[in-house]
Amino acid sequence: MKDLEQRFARTVAEHKSTIYTVCYMFSSDADEVEDLFQEVLVNLWRGFKGFEQRSTARTWIYRVALNTCISADRKKRRAPASVRLSMDINLFEDNDDNTRQVAMLHRRIARLQPFDRAIVLLWLESLPYDEIGQIVGISAKNVGVRLYRIKEQLKSMSND
Repeated sequence: MKDLEQRFARTVAEHKSTIYTVCYMFSSDADEVEDLFQEVLVNLWRGFKGFEQRSTARTWIYRVALNTCISADRKKRRAPASVRLSMDINLFEDNDDNTRQVAMLHRRIARLQPFDRAIVLLWLESLPYDEIGQIVGISAKNVGVRLYRIKEQLKSMSND
């Protein structure tokens, strides 16, 4: 059992940034990102012993992380709305043009359907279409078509 735990810890350490990237794509709230990260880790641990290595560890981790975050997003949408208390102070706020553009793009991506958000995330991570398709379960050609449609959808969104 100790060997399994060590292999799991090594795998998570190698792919920690991938997991955080997926979690961040589904929430901009730091606490929620941490919760999603923990939930992904639990799901990875549950499936680690049965991971048959028919795909790379990175592909498997992307798939588990995306499925976990998409499921959490669905649960969140069904849950009653809650009001978060805040001090209305952001000590880390940056108002330069690049930061505003990144924030605008993040807001637009957050308005996409979860499956489309997953595809955009993988594309932004510079994964090839065939690997994106393998992770989300569609053909590489379909990835290209969906990305084209997603880009058009992002272009047509307002800046709200």
